Amino acid sequence: MTKSQIAASSVGAIVVPIFNFLYGEEEAVITVMAALLFFVVMDWLAGIRAAKKDNTYASKYGLDGVFRTFFILLLPAGGHLLDGAFGLPGVIFGVLVFGTLYHVLQSVVANAIRAGWGDWLPLSALDWLLKWAGSELDKKIKRAASRQGDGE
Repeated sequence: MTKSQIAASSVGAIVVPIFNFLYGEEEAVITVMAALLFFVVMDWLAGIRAAKKDNTYASKYGLDGVFRTFFILLLPAGGHLLDGAFGLPGVIFGVLVFGTLYHVLQSVVANAIRAGWGDWLPLSALDWLLKWAGSELDKKIKRAASRQGDGE
């Protein structure tokens, strides 16, 4: 085996058991966490583009976002651990993962609209998305306006 194969195997030997302990081993858990991670990455991409577009991109805020993202991704892990402690069949995990996913989806939509990507959506879908993510969009616009010119 090469050094890179040994390194990858070692990382897998450490990461997979930790993931299984924190989130569980069921296929549904792995799928929903992959979906959550997918939408978090989409949110990052849209958020970066939106911040670049309105000149509010700041490395400090981006670094804070990394910690915020780790916190968000650990919420379902805490739910899984509490489910185990109380003998529940994934109830707390489900509430936390789907609540988190709901919020992240709203953030993706708001960031995508701020980035100017709303033009790619059919008008009826855009109207519905604006109603659904309107308060999140308003918060992001106000935060961006308050940070205007604070870029690092």
